[in-house]
Amino acid sequence: MPQAPGKDRPLTVHQLNELLLISAVVLLVAVAAVRISSRSGLPSLLIYLGIGIALGQDGIGKVAFDNAELTQVIGYAALVVILAEGGLGTKWKEVKPALPSAVVLSTVGVAVSVGITAAGAHYLVGLDWQQSLIIGAVVSSTDAAAVFSVLRKVPLPSRLTGALEAESGFNDAPVVILVVAFSTTGPVDSWYVLIGEIALELAIGAAIGLTVGWLGSLGLRSVALPASGLYPIAVMAIAVTAYAAGAMAHGSGFLAVYLASMIMGNSKLPHWPATRGFADGLGWIAQIGMFVLLGLLVTPHELLDDIWPAVVVGLVLTMVARPASVLISLLPFRTSLREQILLSWAGLRGAVPIVLATIPMVGGVEGSDQIFNIVFVLVVVYTLVQGPTLPWVARRLRLKEAPEAAADLGIESAPLERLRGHLLSVAIPEKSRMHGVEVGELRLPAGAAVTLVVRDGTSFVPMPTTVLRRGDELLVVATDPVRDAAERRLRAVGQGGKLADWLGTGGEPVPRPVARKNL
Repeated sequence: MPQAPGKDRPLTVHQLNELLLISAVVLLVAVAAVRISSRSGLPSLLIYLGIGIALGQDGIGKVAFDNAELTQVIGYAALVVILAEGGLGTKWKEVKPALPSAVVLSTVGVAVSVGITAAGAHYLVGLDWQQSLIIGAVVSSTDAAAVFSVLRKVPLPSRLTGALEAESGFNDAPVVILVVAFSTTGPVDSWYVLIGEIALELAIGAAIGLTVGWLGSLGLRSVALPASGLYPIAVMAIAVTAYAAGAMAHGSGFLAVYLASMIMGNSKLPHWPATRGFADGLGWIAQIGMFVLLGLLVTPHELLDDIWPAVVVGLVLTMVARPASVLISLLPFRTSLREQILLSWAGLRGAVPIVLATIPMVGGVEGSDQIFNIVFVLVVVYTLVQGPTLPWVARRLRLKEAPEAAADLGIESAPLERLRGHLLSVAIPEKSRMHGVEVGELRLPAGAAVTLVVRDGTSFVPMPTTVLRRGDELLVVATDPVRDAAERRLRAVGQGGKLADWLGTGGEPVPRPVARKNL
C-alpha cells in the first residue's frame, strides 16, 4: 500500500498509478455494494464506511490516516454535491405543502433536540457541558445523503417525504453555527445572539440560493450551448456558485446550494435527463468518497470504550429528543400521531454528524477524539436499526403511498436558438395514459406540433389520427412563446389521458375544438 507523500516527499508517477488503481478498485467495490444495499435494505453509507475501515490502519489496507482538517474540507465539498443532487431531484409540488413544518423542524426542532440530547450526555454519560452540547448539536442534524437514499426507496406519502427531504436540506445551517459556537475556547455567545446569527445566515443563504437558482435557470433556458454535455456541467457549476456565494456572504452555503438546485430542478431545463443522470453520478461519487474517507479517519480499536456512551446518547436522541422535537415543532400543524411517530423514526443520521464531529477536532477541543468516536458509533448503530426497519414501521402505522399514479413523461428539451424554437423529445413510459391517444387529441397549442414518431426502431411522420403507444418517442417542435404551454399540455395528457382538462390535470387552458353535430 503506498504511503501518503509528505511535504518534502512529492508524489511520484508510480505512486500516482497505484493510487489511481486503488481508487478505481474501491469505486468498483462500492458500486457492487449498492446491489447488496438495495436487496438488504441497509443504507449504502454503512457499506462505504466499512470499506474505509477495511482500508484503514486496523484493516487489511493498513493505511494510516488522521488528518481531520482534510476530512472536514473534503466532507464539506461532498455535502455540497449531495445537496445539489438532492435539490435537483426534489419536486416542488411535494415540498411546498410541507415547507412550513420543515422550516420549524429545522430550527425549533433542532433547538429542542440539542437541549435534550446534551442533558442526557451530561447526566447519564458524565461528559462535561461543552462536550455534551457539541454532541447534542452534532447529532441533531438529519443527513441529506441518508434521507435521499433511503426515503426514495420507501413508499411514503409525498407530504412526509417532502417534509423530511426539506428538513434535511435546511437543518445543516443552524447545526453548523451551534457546533462552531460550542467548539470555541472562549465564552459562548448568549442564546439570543445565536438565534440572531442562525436567522441571519438562513436569510442570507435563502436569498442567495433563490437568486442564483432563478438567474441560472433563466440563462440555461435562454442560451443554446453548442453541446448537450455542457448543460450538466453548467448546472453543477451554478449550484457550487450558490454555495460559495452564500458562504462568502456569511450566510448558509448549504441552504443556498439546496434552494438553487431545487429551483433549477423544477425549471424544465434543456437536456434534463442527461443533467439528472450526471448529477446522480456525481452524488454517488461524493457519497462513496466521503464515507470511505470517514471510515479511514476512525480507529476501530479506540471505539470499544465509547460504545456504551454512544448507545446511551443514541437512545436519548432516538426515543426522547427526536420525538419531543417533532411533537413541539408540529403543534401548529395538523399532523396526526401516526405521522409524528414516522417523522420521529425517520430522522436518519449519516455522514453530516460525522463530518461535523471533525470541527471540535480541528479546533483542539478537549476530548474531541471521544466526541468523534461517540458520534461515529451512534451513527452506525442507529442507522443500522432505523434504515432497514423504516418500511416496516410505515406499514405498521398504515402510512403508505397513494395508489400508483400514471408515470410522468420523459421530456428532453433542446433549444433551437437561431430558429427561435425548441425541439422536445418525448418518451412515453409504460404506465402513461397517453397510450391510446390520437395525435390530434393532444390538442397542443398553436405553434407546437408532433413532427416525428419513433416506434420499434422505425420513424415516421404521424397523421392527426395516428394512435400513440407505450414506448413511442415523439419529436415535438414548439416556438418560444408556447414552449412551456406545450410541455404542460403533454404532461397533462400523460397523467389524465385525452380527458385531461375535465380531470383537472391540464396546464393552461387549451381551446377545445368545436363539436360537430351528427348529420
